[in-house]
Amino acid sequence: MLCFAEEIMLLLLDDRDGSFLPVPNASMRSALAGAVLMDLALLDRIDTDPHSLILVDGEPTGDALLDPTLELIARSGQTHDAQHWVWRTADHADEIRDAALARLVEKGILKREEDRFLWVFRSRRYPTVDGSAEREVKLRIMGVLLSDEIPDPRDVAIIGLCDSCDLFEHMLAPRELAQARERIDVVSRLDLIGQSVTSVIERIQELTRLRARSDL
Repeated sequence: MLCFAEEIMLLLLDDRDGSFLPVPNASMRSALAGAVLMDLALLDRIDTDPHSLILVDGEPTGDALLDPTLELIARSGQTHDAQHWVWRTADHADEIRDAALARLVEKGILKREEDRFLWVFRSRRYPTVDGSAEREVKLRIMGVLLSDEIPDPRDVAIIGLCDSCDLFEHMLAPRELAQARERIDVVSRLDLIGQSVTSVIERIQELTRLRARSDL
């Protein structure tokens, strides 16, 4: 199974030419930070409520992509909300991105060619057909958005992250996005960490606007 950071990088990849979708850097960094926190939550290392992120188990996961953030939380000795930890983890987004891409290459899902990343597996199947869902995250997410079924917790998390960094605006045509908007909103509200990522990105955008006005 892929971790959330790996899935985010696959969603950001435009596999027509090996480039990455033009998502704002601040959004991408926050989404990768949220991805790490979501994996820690699903591994029962942390828990969240509307006001705080709580350490449940500080035992390392053995995953070099997740454990640095878990160690930061365990060493803190204080309780902060999820937004705080999105900010802190986003400081290491470049390392998270590079590690996620390296893993995808090692697993044979992507190949690196002249500083581009290209899909190796090009079959297109939904997860109900075979076990390749981890390699077909784009279609898996679209399957959730186009149905009324209760989504898997992992799909709730990844949809919340995609919405928070406006990735759907790049993945879907305007008409498709309009049709899926209500479903995206419903699913995104089910995940607290995704909501925290959205709040962080909105705060970053607000600070950017204020800075731009002060430079006028």
